[in-house]
Amino acid sequence: MDSTLFDHPIYGLAHTNKQALLLPELQRLTQHHARHCAEYANLLDAFGVDPDRPPQRLEDFFPLAARLFKSHRLKSILDGQVFKTLSSSGTSGQPSRIFLDRENAALQSKVLVRIMQHWLGKQRLPLLIADHAGVMADRQSFSARAAGIQGFSFLGRDPCHALKADMGCDLPALLAFVERYQDQPLLIFGFTYMVWQYLLPALEAHDIQLPQAILLHGGGWKKLQALAVDNAAFKARLAGRGIRRVHNYYGLVEQTGSVFVECEQGYLHAPLFTDVLVRDPLRGRICEPEETGALQLFSLLPTSYPGHVLLTEDLGQVLGEDDCPCGRQGRYFRVLGRIAQAEKRGCSDAY
Repeated sequence: MDSTLFDHPIYGLAHTNKQALLLPELQRLTQHHARHCAEYANLLDAFGVDPDRPPQRLEDFFPLAARLFKSHRLKSILDGQVFKTLSSSGTSGQPSRIFLDRENAALQSKVLVRIMQHWLGKQRLPLLIADHAGVMADRQSFSARAAGIQGFSFLGRDPCHALKADMGCDLPALLAFVERYQDQPLLIFGFTYMVWQYLLPALEAHDIQLPQAILLHGGGWKKLQALAVDNAAFKARLAGRGIRRVHNYYGLVEQTGSVFVECEQGYLHAPLFTDVLVRDPLRGRICEPEETGALQLFSLLPTSYPGHVLLTEDLGQVLGEDDCPCGRQGRYFRVLGRIAQAEKRGCSDAY
């Protein structure tokens, strides 16, 4: 990746200017992966895509179906270069496997920190994790849940795992953390369902108020939807514990580090290094604003595997670009759920 990209504001480029930066990088990645990943090259060839004649628009890039990472070992590095393997936490079927070399792992961490500093500030806050420490046990082969915890742990300090392995509350640890940090800014990280099902009941049972907390959460909405819990109800219950700064985020293990964070208006934003389109899953055309289709995600981060242009199995809508009331530039969107019959997947749902 061109290092000068880090000189630009993370949400400060109008979409036209941003696309001018993304296009050459995506073109380079397509050529790189076609040279170093035989399976990807075969797919391009089968669909008549010439990597040496790169597209001039985002919508013309060939999207790889994200589910292919479940059935194929897609990587653009040698076996001896694999530094870490990430696995999705699907509730059924074969998990995705993502192979990282040291350079790609470092790039993911660097970009994730850059994105989240925009929302949280540069000061590392005390970190309360809505999970147990055992999920981090295998340092070589991470689940998406463990990778999320590790990635976001870089943003905090003095981490406290609020849960035990049986998902019960680790009450001594939680109360000690609250006693130290209750009256100052702190960060809570967790997967959505686990915050709802395990952390919030503990806070309520012991009448713990955290008025200066910032909650960052993602994944696990399917279980809450089954309980008729929507985003508004989720935030209302958090407000009962004094927690009013709440940011949902959306991301895939297939593009770890490229996270889309919810703004104050309730919309997800594409930061620098990424973009999003919505594609009609039946006809393949690009959907109009506010039209529902499959999310297609772009990221400059996947250098060790061909995950730079992915067609997901998530439904969503692009709502606009450069005109969100929050003031951030670029495209903003919402996620509506899974395409019918798509395999269940998710970080917290795996529990």
